[in-house]
Amino acid sequence: MRYRCLLALANALLLTVSLTAESAPKFKIDETTIAETEEAIRSGKVTCRELVETYLARIRTYDQASHLNAIVTLNPDALADADQLDQEFARTHKLRPLHGIVVIVKDNYDTKGLQTTGGSLALKWFNPTDDATMVRRLRDAGAIVLAKSNMAEWAFSPVVTESSIAGVTRNPYALDRVPAGSSGGTAAAVAANFGEVGLGTDTGDSIRGPASHNDLVGIRPTIGLTSRDGIIPLSSTNDVGGPLARSVADAAAILAVVQGYDPADPITKLSDGKAEAGYTNFLDKNGLKGARIGVVRSYIDTPTTDPKVKAITEKAIAELKAQGAVIVDSFPLPDFERSAQKSTCGGFEFDLNQYFARHGQTAPYHSLQEIIDSGLYLGSVEERLKKASQKDPGSVVACPDTYHDARKIKFRDDILRVMDAEKLDAIIYPTWSNVPRKVGDIKSPGGDNSQVISPMTGFPAISVPIGFADETLPVGLTFVGRSFSEGLLFKLAYAYEQATQHRHPPAFFPPL
Repeated sequence: MRYRCLLALANALLLTVSLTAESAPKFKIDETTIAETEEAIRSGKVTCRELVETYLARIRTYDQASHLNAIVTLNPDALADADQLDQEFARTHKLRPLHGIVVIVKDNYDTKGLQTTGGSLALKWFNPTDDATMVRRLRDAGAIVLAKSNMAEWAFSPVVTESSIAGVTRNPYALDRVPAGSSGGTAAAVAANFGEVGLGTDTGDSIRGPASHNDLVGIRPTIGLTSRDGIIPLSSTNDVGGPLARSVADAAAILAVVQGYDPADPITKLSDGKAEAGYTNFLDKNGLKGARIGVVRSYIDTPTTDPKVKAITEKAIAELKAQGAVIVDSFPLPDFERSAQKSTCGGFEFDLNQYFARHGQTAPYHSLQEIIDSGLYLGSVEERLKKASQKDPGSVVACPDTYHDARKIKFRDDILRVMDAEKLDAIIYPTWSNVPRKVGDIKSPGGDNSQVISPMTGFPAISVPIGFADETLPVGLTFVGRSFSEGLLFKLAYAYEQATQHRHPPAFFPPL
C-alpha cells in the first residue's frame, strides 16, 4: 500500500501543471500561519486568488492520487470570492480579520448553495439557502470556504472517517491508518496543507481525536461559546463546533471570530460577558510559568495504553514542568457511570427532525424515519439509525441540555471541587492512549479518552501535538479548563507549543 501511494504521488507531481516555476507565487503556503498569510497579502507577496489557486493545486495533485480522500466538494465560487477580496483590498487598503484565509469546512455545516450532506448519500444535492452561523461569521471576516471535507457518516464514529457520500479518509502521516472521526476529513486536509485552517464539530471526541491523530491543534469550546445553528446535529446536549489548525495561534484567531451570542441558538446567551474579544491576546511564550496542572493518571496507566504513547506523554509532562508548570500528579477523576457517559436520551431523532424542519421545503427529507426508509447510507450505520428511531412520534422529545442534566451537574461540580482544592488551572491527559488504528482494524485497543470530561461538563478542551510514536504516528495531549477559560487554555497550549515545536508536516505531501 505504501509503495503504491508513493508511486501515485510521484506520478501526480510529474503530471501536475497547476503551478509552474514561472507562475508560482512568491509566497509559499505550506505550514503558514494566518498572521503570515495576512502579512503576505498586505505586502503584495500574494493575492487571495493566488492563495486559492495554490490550495486547489495541492488538492487536485494529492487528494485522490494519494487516496487520502479528505475532500467531498470544492466550492466553485472560491476564486470569485477571492477576486472580490482582492478588489476590496485594492480599494480600501484594509484587511478584514481573516482576509483571504482559506478554510476547509466539515460536511455537516450548512454552506449556502454548496452541498451539505452529513456524510450521507441521502442528502446528496442538498444545497442550503443560508450558511451556518459559524460559517457566516468566517465569511464576514473575509475567510474563503474552499471545500467541504469528508466525515464519519452522521458523525457517528470517533474512530474512523467513512461515509456513503465519499468513502474512506486516510491519515496523511500513514496512509494505511485512520485519521480518527468524525472530523477526520477536515483534520487530514489541514494537516496536508489543503487549507489554512478548518472547522470541525465535537460531540464526544470529534475535534480533539482528529487533532491528535493528525498532529494538529483542535479545540472543543465551552458549550454555549459557539453557535450550533446550521450544523447537522448528533446530540444537542453535547454538540459544539470549533477550529482545527496547525498552530495554537491560528486556532485562537478562528475561535475569536466564530464565537459569541447567536439568537438562533439560545444556549449561546451563556457566553455574554464571558467571550473574549481576542484570544490571540493570551498567547504568551512564558504562559506555563507558575501554572498548576493536574494529571489524569487514570487515562495514562490503563492496561491497554500503548507503551510508546505513555512514554511520549510522560515526556510531555516533564516538558511542561521544565517550562515552569507546577504538576499535580495525579488528579482523581470523579466517578461517572459508563451507562451514563454517552446517554443522549434518544435525542438524535428529535434534533435531526428539528434540523429538517428549520429548512422547510428545501430539506430533501423531513424525519429520521424517511432517512432510514431511503436506504441511502452505509450498512455500518444502519443499526444505529434504526436504534435511534423511536417509532412512536409522540415519544420523540428533546433532551435536557448539559446545564440542566442532574448527572452532569454533579459530575461538573465534583471536578470543580477538586480543581479548586488544588488551585488547578487545567487538567491534562493523552487525547488517545493508543496510536491511530490501521484502516479496517476494529479489534485493536481504541484509546479514546475524550468522551467523558469535556462533553459531560461542557468545559473547554484543547489537544496539542506532543510527538510521534514510531517516528510517524502523531500523539496529542489534552488540556481541560473551567467553563469559558479558553483564553487560559490557549496561553498554556501556546507556551508548550512554542517550547517544543512538535508539529511537523506529513512527508507524503511535500510542497509542489
